Amino acid sequence: MIYDKKVVAILPIKLNNQRIPGKNIKCFSDGTPLMRLIQKACLKAKTIDEIYVYCSDEKVKDYIESGITLLKRPEFLDTDHANSNDIIREFIKIIDADIYIETHATGPFTKSESIDACVKAVASGEYDSGFLARRIQEFIWQDGAAMNFDIQNFPRTQDLKPIYSEAPGAYVFTKAVFEKYDRRVGDHPYIHEVSEIESRDIDYPEDFRIADAIYMNIIRNVDDSFE
Repeated sequence: MIYDKKVVAILPIKLNNQRIPGKNIKCFSDGTPLMRLIQKACLKAKTIDEIYVYCSDEKVKDYIESGITLLKRPEFLDTDHANSNDIIREFIKIIDADIYIETHATGPFTKSESIDACVKAVASGEYDSGFLARRIQEFIWQDGAAMNFDIQNFPRTQDLKPIYSEAPGAYVFTKAVFEKYDRRVGDHPYIHEVSEIESRDIDYPEDFRIADAIYMNIIRNVDDSFE
């Protein structure tokens, strides 16, 4: 426990993905299943007391790392209509904790240090929630108009006001925050900045191909935190 608070991580997994069939258990070129990497990050984190794979299909047992528990979830959570809030809502009915971490296999390059940073920020009481995000300092357009700069007097890229894009690796929140707002991000979140690689999300087949290239050529050979 950290600051006498129980911290539980939930890894929602479904095996009936439409855009990438079997995405969460799909293997990189060396045979490593996608969902193994985020499990190892959670196991290496120093702030987590319990880790659960939350899945309706017991076939996932073959892909669960030692030290992690399978908790079967209702099959209605496997539909495209269910979102993360629905999943968390059902999970906390069964597993009690002071602080929860929702993490995703689709953020395979998430580091344990980043998870711990968010948990410590929330556990301190200074923030009511936390998440990982990538800083963006680029010229952004929306609906045919410049969103974050004056098109007539545009600044240097490095002088743009940063925009942050959420990464899938860790959403940290207290039970009280979720019960109050029915969501995983409160009113005063801690944003932990991560790199382009750590922020990688996998939604489409091309995302998986890019992740495979990163894993095979960078992560597996250079960064021992992913071993």
